[in-house]
Amino acid sequence: MGLFERYLSVWVALAIACGVLLGVLMPDAFGYIAKLEIAHINLPVAVLIWLMIYPMMVQIDWSAIKDVGKKPKGLALTIVVNWLIKPFTMALVGWLFFRVFFANWVDAQSATEYIAGMILLGVAPCTAMVFVWSQLVKGDANYTLVQVSINDLIMIFAFAPIASILLGVSNIDIPWQTLLYSTILYVVLPLLAGWITRHILQKSNRPITQFTAKLKPFSIMGLLLTVVLLFAFQAQTILDNPLIIVLIAIPLLVQTYGIFFLAHGLAKWLKLPHQIAAPACLIGTSNFFELAVAVAISLFGLHSGAALATVVGVLVEVPVMLSLVAWLNRQRSF
Repeated sequence: MGLFERYLSVWVALAIACGVLLGVLMPDAFGYIAKLEIAHINLPVAVLIWLMIYPMMVQIDWSAIKDVGKKPKGLALTIVVNWLIKPFTMALVGWLFFRVFFANWVDAQSATEYIAGMILLGVAPCTAMVFVWSQLVKGDANYTLVQVSINDLIMIFAFAPIASILLGVSNIDIPWQTLLYSTILYVVLPLLAGWITRHILQKSNRPITQFTAKLKPFSIMGLLLTVVLLFAFQAQTILDNPLIIVLIAIPLLVQTYGIFFLAHGLAKWLKLPHQIAAPACLIGTSNFFELAVAVAISLFGLHSGAALATVVGVLVEVPVMLSLVAWLNRQRSF
């Protein structure tokens, strides 16, 4: 394990502090960067995420993809946790905290919007960042790809109905462009680039592991720069609303750790190997925050409590996921 990986949590903490500081010192510059988007997808962030996951796509062995179906338990775990459990536990946790525990601190309208933002996060399982988490826990890259692909396919049909039921609204306006472009940017294009790169390396008899090892520092830098950008975009919000951000973060932390250990327990019961179980647990734990933020803005407005809750989800996710990656790497077995 290299220097960057060994102290990754330290680098992320520094990136968070750096992002907030730069966002305060140069708000106009980051305001301009934040506007560089298509269908609510920030292009600089998309490029950095692409940089993160490209090396993992090179590692995918297409000849082994056909064997994934011989291990259906991991796919079943992914589907059950992401679509039959997680959206509903997120709604329950949001309701408990904002309607019961925090009822005296948050007005009813704001509570409704915060719960809505949490629900949108819960209905959107991770698409891109999970490749990073999978690599960090030494997951099976081929199996992770299939898990993510199945989630994306189900999301096309299930996101709107489940979100509509849990939000209590009809005819929910899903930004389909965001869903389509995100899938293309975060899965299709890096997957295609990885396949082409792997094909070229194999034809020239160059070792693939050596090539990906050289790319690893760039992948980690992509993660750190992504964190810097995300926190710089929200720097003023973080400083202006520290209490409400803490109040939103608490139920998100409860939900995130809760769903992870539930998935972990199910994986242990199913006797799944680490390289399949670890990414499956992390897919269910992390969120497709780009889609959640876009839907929150389109339904409730840019400055709504729902939009704020989805943004807090972004702020909470990276440190939490790193803590779970570290825990999984210490366990190394299910």
